[in-house]
Amino acid sequence: MSADTPRQLTFALLRRLADGEFHSGEVLARQFGVTRATVNNALRDAGSYGLTLYSVRGRGYRLARPLQWLDADAIRAGLGAERGAVHVETLDHAASSNALLLQRALQGAASGTVLAVEWQSAGRGRLGRTWHSGLGDTLTFSLLWRCESGLAALSGLSLAVGVAMMRALAELGVSGIGLKWPNDVILNEGKLAGVLIEAQGDMLGPSAVVIGVGLNLTVPELLRGRIDQAVSDLASLDMPVPERNLVLAVSLKNLASVLREFAKRGFASLRAEWESHHVFQMRPVKLTLPDGSLVTGTVMGVTDDGALRLATEQGEKIFHAGEVSLRGA
Repeated sequence: MSADTPRQLTFALLRRLADGEFHSGEVLARQFGVTRATVNNALRDAGSYGLTLYSVRGRGYRLARPLQWLDADAIRAGLGAERGAVHVETLDHAASSNALLLQRALQGAASGTVLAVEWQSAGRGRLGRTWHSGLGDTLTFSLLWRCESGLAALSGLSLAVGVAMMRALAELGVSGIGLKWPNDVILNEGKLAGVLIEAQGDMLGPSAVVIGVGLNLTVPELLRGRIDQAVSDLASLDMPVPERNLVLAVSLKNLASVLREFAKRGFASLRAEWESHHVFQMRPVKLTLPDGSLVTGTVMGVTDDGALRLATEQGEKIFHAGEVSLRGA
């Protein structure tokens, strides 16, 4: 079995092993109505999901650490006053929560629909990157948001989502959070969370936006080598990692609030808050443009529609796309 084709039995067994205790292979086989060989085969590729599984003769199977599984009821309980604003569905696995929710949007899914996925075999990040994660170590979810104002009014939305995630993490007691243009959440100079926004609709008419978020709770060492940039996680903080369902509930609660504000006033009302947490504010940077060319300058902030303001030798210039890094980095 490959990580791209997770099997239902594998996830059912991993749920049983989530407590981090030993479970007899014979008992597991009897409980699931399969042979011990089938149990062994189903658990063989646990490492593909970023998990360490111990198999000890006479004792059975045990995960190196307990797993926190998503629980829709627990998530809803943490939404508070926003419980009616979002509708949460959890899935064991999907190729991409964004791709699946985009399909559902075309089929008429309601605004506020959320897909939270335990394991994505083809999770996507910005600029075509792959989002790497281990089972139970991250939050990967997508939120469908419908608006009447059209695609033309969505400028700055990825930055607004960054503000929402920053507020959520602050509510959970996480300090030192920064934002990086246009859509990264930074902790201790590493990427803690990323945002991928995909839209359907007309420039002026009704539109639907799928907001995908990936947030690292723990990044196992075996995954760090696959990631081509500095990465961070909540486990690196000097505090207990917040419970996974609570992190998702608080994130959704703040997203709903910020999206309502964005719908009324656009990004302009969030601009000062975003700039106050921008890790590159007033710093010299290199901007790699989509065509591969480089621009150097000092970050002056962002515009009311979320574009980057860069002071260059030729004067201030405005950029709507590109990849920012510190000059000389």
